[in-house]
This record gives sequence, C-alpha cells and structure tokens, in this order.
Amino acid sequence: MRPRGQTKLGTRTETKNVNSMRSVERAVRYEIQRQAAILAAGGTITQETRHWHEDTGVTSPGRPKSDADDYRYFPEPDLLPVVPSRELVEQLRAALPEPPAVRRRRLKTEWGFTDLEFQDAANGGVLVEIEQTVAAGATPAAARKWWTGELARLANDTGRETSELVEPAAVAELQKLVDAGTLTDKLARQVLEGMVAGEGTPQEIVDARGLAVVSDDGSLIAAIDEALAAQPDVLAKIRDGKVQAAGAIIGAVMKAMRGQADAARVRELILERAAG
Repeated sequence: MRPRGQTKLGTRTETKNVNSMRSVERAVRYEIQRQAAILAAGGTITQETRHWHEDTGVTSPGRPKSDADDYRYFPEPDLLPVVPSRELVEQLRAALPEPPAVRRRRLKTEWGFTDLEFQDAANGGVLVEIEQTVAAGATPAAARKWWTGELARLANDTGRETSELVEPAAVAELQKLVDAGTLTDKLARQVLEGMVAGEGTPQEIVDARGLAVVSDDGSLIAAIDEALAAQPDVLAKIRDGKVQAAGAIIGAVMKAMRGQADAARVRELILERAAG
C-alpha cells in the first residue's frame, strides 16, 4: 500500500495456503482492507508471511521476514548469467509459429467470411480442414459449406470427429466435380457419403455408382417429351407464358433421370420444346 500521489511502495506481505483464483481475489481484498486500516490508524505494516484461512476469509500472521535475504533477493550463486545474442533472439522469434489470434484474423480476411461464418467454422473445430481444402483448390465458401454443413451432420450421425471423416484434398476433389458440372449438389452429397464409408475417391465413387450428371441432350429431351405428353395442361400453360409451370415438368424429368440431370439445362430444353 502507498499514499495517493507517492511513487514508493509500502511494506509487502506474503500470503500462503491460497488454493484457487477465487481465494486469490478474496485474500488480496482482505489484505488491502487490513493494511489500509493499519496505515490509516498510524500503524506500520510488518513484512511477514501470512496464512490464508478459507473458512473465515482472513489472513493470520506467520513467520516475520524482516530482512531482504529472507526473500532471497540476491543473485543465485550456482546459476551463471544467460545473455543470448541478438541474432539468437531473432532466430528464435522467426522460428515461432504464427500466434493463434493473428492467424484467425488473417484467415478471416483472406477467406472473406463474415464474423458469424468464421465463428461457425471456429466453433466446429474445422479451421485447419477448411484451410487445407482451400489450399487443395476449393473456394473458401465451398470448403466452409462442406465442413460446417454436410460433414458436420455426418460426424454427428456417426459419433465421430468431423476431421476424421475424409481428407481435405478429397473434399476439394469433390467440389471440382461439382464445379465442372459432373455432379449436382444432391449427387455430390451421395458421393460424400460414399467417401465417408470408405468407398474410394470421389471419381471412383461416381464411376462405381453411376452418379454423373446426364449431359446427353438426347436422353433429356426424350424424358422431357414423355413428361410433356403426360401433362398437356402444363404444356399449354407454358405456351401461354406461365413459365413457372415448367417446375412440374422439371420435377418429373429429374425423377425419371434419378436426379442425374442439370435442372437448369432441363428447364432450357423444356422452354425450347414448348416454343417449338
């Protein structure tokens, strides 16, 4: 303790038997009040070791330590001074990993995530997996979608850690198939389930299950014509300019193609057939 406005600290005490952070706070508060009362009354503080009593919330005198030597305020004779060179200090500093807080700020900026998006990824414990997936070629948005969405769901269903399900590079390969139009999102989820089950790489699963998007317009047109013939009233609505009615035909075609069609391409072909 010291009077307000002075720079020299008063006499210290040492408190032992403090076994929790809460007790540290209680002991410090008690000592502040005890010492302040003594000084206010004109007394002096004894430099000593005091004992903390958890049950009563007070300290009691222990062993006085009137001399600095009691506190071992002198150099240790058995230890030589260590004076590292500036070069060594810089070398050690350069070898340190990126601080976690700095890394999080950098990744959030590089990925362009909102606070909520980044927090979801951090809370899911998949920042490393997203980073590695991006490094393998996926966009940050796509990587986040897989790791915080479908993979998180599969991890919850199987009782496993998300990071144990698949390799980040495999997720990036799966996304490349989606970007190339080989898979729709729905088909990609089926492939992902196969990946988690250990059926192979994304391409191997696509080939084995026959999940690739049907890109042959001939097959799509055949399915469209069949659906239009079965629903002539829908065809009439489309020709009357009610293009939203095409949704019913798209649904029928997607069902006929077992979901292996590009809905956008199917819609284009439907409007072309209706116009013809």
